[in-house]
Amino acid sequence: MSHAHLARGRFSQPDAVSPPGVKFSFWGSMADLWRLVLRSGAPQLRVRIAGALFLVLLGKLAGVLSPVLLGDAINHLAPRAGPVSLSLFVTGALAATAMALASAWMPYLRDAIFTRVSQSTMAKAAVESLGHALALSLDFHQSKQMGTLSRVIDRGSRSTDFLIRSVVFNIGPTLVELVLALGVMALKLGWAFSAITLVTIGAYVIITFRITNWRLSHRRRLNETDSRAAGLSVDALINYETIKTFGAEGRVVGGYQAAMGEFVDASVQANTSLNMLNGAQALIMQIGAAVMTVATGVYVVHGEMSIGGLYTATALLRNLYAPLGMLGFNYREIRQAFIDMEQMVDLQGAVPEIQDKPNAQPLPPARHRGAALSFEDVSFRHDARSSGLLGVSFAAWPGETVAFVGPSGAGKTTAVRLAMRLIDPQEGRVTLDGVDLRDIRQDSLRRAVALVPQDVALFNDTLFANIGFARPDATAAEVRAAADDAELGPFIDGLPNGMATLVGERGLKLSGGERQRVGIARALLADPRLLILDEATSALDGPTEAAIQETLRRVKAGRTTLVIAHRLSTIVDADQILVLRRGRIVERGTHAELLAKTGEYAALWRRQTREA
Repeated sequence: MSHAHLARGRFSQPDAVSPPGVKFSFWGSMADLWRLVLRSGAPQLRVRIAGALFLVLLGKLAGVLSPVLLGDAINHLAPRAGPVSLSLFVTGALAATAMALASAWMPYLRDAIFTRVSQSTMAKAAVESLGHALALSLDFHQSKQMGTLSRVIDRGSRSTDFLIRSVVFNIGPTLVELVLALGVMALKLGWAFSAITLVTIGAYVIITFRITNWRLSHRRRLNETDSRAAGLSVDALINYETIKTFGAEGRVVGGYQAAMGEFVDASVQANTSLNMLNGAQALIMQIGAAVMTVATGVYVVHGEMSIGGLYTATALLRNLYAPLGMLGFNYREIRQAFIDMEQMVDLQGAVPEIQDKPNAQPLPPARHRGAALSFEDVSFRHDARSSGLLGVSFAAWPGETVAFVGPSGAGKTTAVRLAMRLIDPQEGRVTLDGVDLRDIRQDSLRRAVALVPQDVALFNDTLFANIGFARPDATAAEVRAAADDAELGPFIDGLPNGMATLVGERGLKLSGGERQRVGIARALLADPRLLILDEATSALDGPTEAAIQETLRRVKAGRTTLVIAHRLSTIVDADQILVLRRGRIVERGTHAELLAKTGEYAALWRRQTREA
């Protein structure tokens, strides 16, 4: 069997953007965006989209009609115009003002209608991405920086709002306005003016796209350096205790400073190229305006165009300059937003290593307080290691305690992860009450299992919330009882805020022993059929450890318990002790049986008792 067990999907590096050799797929990205919009809410959101589009088109039409009406009104001010002509000018000017006002108001009305659509899409994208990220495998998260992954979700979700507004309400309506303006110019002023406008805009668009495509390499580098600096910052803040312990503040800040230096260099390059783009755009726009002004002046002098026509031509062209002035920005930002969104879509496309089968069933109802756990010739090899588990078989019956002993890297943690189905065996199978774990729904399995790790991770929340996380429906009395069983009662009573005390980021306001007791209380509250203890009392002092061990002995009664132990004194009452070395079981038996064998376990016991 191949040991390439991890199906990583399309998402390879969360901080990577589309490489230069990958062709940008506008329509493919638009399809991804539209699917996000359709998943974002109720059918009434489509009514909002249609209403917003109608208002946009109405505003563009009003924007084109305004200079036409004002140009016609100006013609009524020609020499020898009488009072009637003056009244027609006033009427035309008022009509043009009304059109201009309508054109200005439509974007505000559009935003009022459309905000719920864009915000719902952004929220849906963020929620889906976070949910999918949490469903991905341990190997995936162990190979990614938390800060970088968070930035991918944040940037990707926010990009959906920008893309919807830019593509739907800027690029599309600008094209509509261009067609209307060219048509009006051809009908009222002649095809020559439409040609001047078309050539000016064509040159503007070509130069904008070419320079923007050249700038993408700078934007990619800017994005990469930004993500790298953010990842270093979050990593440093999370591990600040380790940094202070080793007095490494200067070294860490130096690394962050170097990353920020790269970000500054990339930012300068990106802004320099942006100034080049803006300069080229301004040059083309002014040349086009000058040619249009001279041409209309020639027509007016020769009597082929009225003064009002001159105003209409120049006003229409300058009205087009406003959205065109945003074209370079929008095109550049749209490309960047699509890159950000594609990173998020790639994250959502990453295939979880552990998935429920289509016909997966809930864990069968318990026949005992504990569950029968069985490893049947199980093998698993990590990608980054030379060994994992090789042909391991054992059974733990309801009410039994099975302990794993062995040096680091022997496979103890791998066995625990297999028992929780955080990973799947590459060979053999793991069963609970006779059912293969791969045939059980994960949510059902996890409710039947509780883990107390050596390093307990806590949420930045209250003690009550952290203990109650195992069972959201638990009453305050049940949470307090679990805390008392974990010997937390005196500690909680001595706090000013009691169970409402905030534990800080990752529980750093608590000592290691206090965090471990919170983890034990959380596991006890879960009332699991399979209890897993990974050096669960290693951070406790002697008297507290003795009290906790007594509590655990009481709690383990009737339950199936797996224990990872380095201190053999904590597992002398285990029903079965498995000694692992290089992924294989080299010895098994009770404490007394293993001492009688005078093998590895006995040697380790003599060494620990001699040190004690």
